[in-house]
Amino acid sequence: MKKKLVVLSGAGISAESGIKTFRDSDGLWENHDIMEVASPDGWRKNKEIVLEFYNQRRKQAQHVSPNAAHYGLADLENDFDVTIITQNIDNLHERAGSSKIIHLHGELFKSQSTLDPNLVYDMDSLEIKLGDKCEKGSQLRPFIVWFGEMVPMMDPAIKATQEADIFVVIGTSLLVYPAASLLQYTNPSTPTYIIDINIPETGLKDNLTVIQETASKGVSKLKEFLI
Repeated sequence: MKKKLVVLSGAGISAESGIKTFRDSDGLWENHDIMEVASPDGWRKNKEIVLEFYNQRRKQAQHVSPNAAHYGLADLENDFDVTIITQNIDNLHERAGSSKIIHLHGELFKSQSTLDPNLVYDMDSLEIKLGDKCEKGSQLRPFIVWFGEMVPMMDPAIKATQEADIFVVIGTSLLVYPAASLLQYTNPSTPTYIIDINIPETGLKDNLTVIQETASKGVSKLKEFLI
C-alpha cells in the first residue's frame, strides 16, 4: 500500500506560472482592494465589479500553464497516494495531472447559486454576468470562499491531514486561517517538509525538513528526499 502524502499548496506555487497574489501588492489585487472583490460586503455593494473581477481572472488564467512544481507533484502519484489541499482557486494542479485535490477557497472555473450554496456548476464560458441565474432563479456568483465566509472543505482537509504519512507545505505564508491551522492536525511523528523562499514560522521542531527554494526547485529536491 502506498504511503499517504498530503500537500498544502498556496499562492507561491501558482506565482511561478504568472498568477499574481494580492499579498504581493500591499493588499491590492490587480489594483482592487481585496475586500471590494473578495468579501460578502463587497458583493452586496457592487455585484458588477465583483463579477467582472473574476471574469478577468478567468481570462488571464487561460494564458498560464502549470509549472514544474505542479507536474512534479502529479508525478509523485507514481510512488505515493497523493492528496493536494490547495488554497489556490486556479486549476493548475488539475491540468498538471493531480487526481485528488481539495480546494479550500473555491474554484475559479465554477459558479454557485446565491440562494442554495449546494448548487455549483462547471462554467461553459469565462464570464458570469448580472442576470445569469441558477435553476432556482437566483443570481449566480463566483464559487469562491470570500473573507468572512465558512470554509466548507476544511473537514475533508483535516481528515486528510490527520491520515498523512508525510505532510508537505509549499508556497504558503501560513497566515491565512483556517488553512494555516492544518499543521496542528498532523501526527507529531509525521515527517513534514516546508518548501518556500521565505520559510514561514511553524512552531514545529521535530521531523521538520526545510527546503528554502522556489516551488519548482523545492519539489525537485523533495523528490530526492522521498524517493
